[in-house]
Amino acid sequence: MRRSMKIPALIIAVILSTSASAAGIDARSYRCGDLHNLIASRGFVFISQPAFGDFVVAGPYYCGGGEALTSRVVPTLDRPECPINYCESRADTDR
Repeated sequence: MRRSMKIPALIIAVILSTSASAAGIDARSYRCGDLHNLIASRGFVFISQPAFGDFVVAGPYYCGGGEALTSRVVPTLDRPECPINYCESRADTDR
């Protein structure tokens, strides 16, 4: 009986943790260096905040065809402007 109760609890925990990570991270809760380390370790991370809502990437190999690596800044816990990389459509970068 106890074993059957553990399985649903585990499934619920996995679902809740997946939905939280799918929402992205708020760069303002990380130090700039820690944000860079997180991006490097995962390869890409979704940043979800009012000023920027997109995937940031560790390098150009995460960009698809027709995309180019572009730099911009996001605010972090210790810096108002922390440089990050993201992929942007080449049509957007040609303007």
